[in-house]
Amino acid sequence: MHSEPTSLPRRRLLTGTASALAAAGLATWANGAAAQAAAAKPLPAYLGWKDAGSVIVHSSTTLETRRGAFGTSVITPTDQLYIRNNLPAPDAAIVANRDAWEISVSGVKSPRKLTVGELKALGLETVAMVLQCSGNGRGFFPSKPSGTPWTVGAAGCVVWSGVPVRAVAEALGGVADGMRFMTGTGGEKLPEGIDPKSIVVERSVPAAAMQDALLAWEMNGAPIPLAHGGPLRLIVPGYTGVNNIKYIRQLAFTAQESDAKIMSHGYRMTPPGGKGDPSQPSVQEMSIKSWINGPLPDDGQIAAGAPVQIHGVAFGGLHAVKGVEVSIDGGKTWQAARFVGPDLGKYAWRQFVLQAKLPAGTHTLASRAADTAGNVQPETRGENQSGYNNSSWADHAVKVTAA
Repeated sequence: MHSEPTSLPRRRLLTGTASALAAAGLATWANGAAAQAAAAKPLPAYLGWKDAGSVIVHSSTTLETRRGAFGTSVITPTDQLYIRNNLPAPDAAIVANRDAWEISVSGVKSPRKLTVGELKALGLETVAMVLQCSGNGRGFFPSKPSGTPWTVGAAGCVVWSGVPVRAVAEALGGVADGMRFMTGTGGEKLPEGIDPKSIVVERSVPAAAMQDALLAWEMNGAPIPLAHGGPLRLIVPGYTGVNNIKYIRQLAFTAQESDAKIMSHGYRMTPPGGKGDPSQPSVQEMSIKSWINGPLPDDGQIAAGAPVQIHGVAFGGLHAVKGVEVSIDGGKTWQAARFVGPDLGKYAWRQFVLQAKLPAGTHTLASRAADTAGNVQPETRGENQSGYNNSSWADHAVKVTAA
């Protein structure tokens, strides 16, 4: 896997240290950066093709994109995109003959198995969308929830290509009556001797999500790398990463949600101190969110009074971003930013910029996005046991110094 092809050029950027961020005075940012610095490790062997200068290695199954590596060109290069795998990737042999990979489709009038080669004859669409781990922003929670202390880098904007799920369902006679959910099951190899339901990656989303969902075989213009779910991945635009099933082996339209543990008890919005259970909201649709990618504390001192381009990214879940405001005083006042670059659809993020002149002193830069449904990015996070769905603009702010 060292030679996985990438379709977009690498960007190598200088990165700063946690101590520099701490000196800049933003406690939550510094805490997250300190955790990242402590986690500095070499790339795992199967991810040797990743751009080491643009990612933070937390573990063999978790890589984070550095905040300063996102750039201003909308699409996140494959060799910089984060990695979050609930189970180890399957053997690389599964991508040796990609068209031979089989998926079982049920809950339709004519259930059957289909190979990737057969899927390619049923339809083709491409979607640009934000792929984001449910725990992105966990590193900002003062409660220090267990799990990877992501700051902003467990996200990226990616182009996927594949067959629409609705076209597959139509080719198989349509969805059977009474099926309220679309349930995907991953093809990872499960350990022997334990209940499969306790560990299998199997998630259910509302059946309506099939309208924009893909069974994708291509990512950023190249076959999906094994580490990102190749040869075939279920893509559910607007939903958090765990719902986008890697190595998908089964796609079922079901009357009930999956009873797998990762669905029934995992990825739930559990109150602090509690344990996950099916009565709690499931982590599914993403919410409106933005953050600033530059200037950052590790970029060094800014010349007071000189023009500076404050830029970042903004995205919604099921709704397009309508606008972004930027504050240079920690949220006391706001100014409208402008979008830059192409609009790749409601599921992609938009790059934004505000030109400003910062007087001498320390400034807290923040961004606040709104979507077409009227949702506005909140100031505070929603406290929960596992640190999910943090879209707080205050948590994602950065402090910079002008002199």
